[in-house]
Amino acid sequence: MSPAARGEPGRVGNRIRRLRFEHDEMTQEALAQRVGITRQTVIALEAERYAPSLDLAMRIADAFGCRVDDVFFRRGPDGSPLPPVREGATP
Repeated sequence: MSPAARGEPGRVGNRIRRLRFEHDEMTQEALAQRVGITRQTVIALEAERYAPSLDLAMRIADAFGCRVDDVFFRRGPDGSPLPPVREGATP
């Protein structure tokens, strides 16, 4: 089980697999080519074994035509997704 799946604080979760299927069942290879990474990196991202750089996160979001926080999210201590921090929100 990946650290993110175990809910370690500060871990990054993602919706890449779901988004690929929502975009005409895009293959891992097609996404990899579109954003300039290897298929193995896509596999590691989907398994939450790897947190992308900000640049890569932005390229992936662009590939799906959405915002970075539509693709990636923080996980809480229990492993559940945390809500995004929005402008004007108090911590």
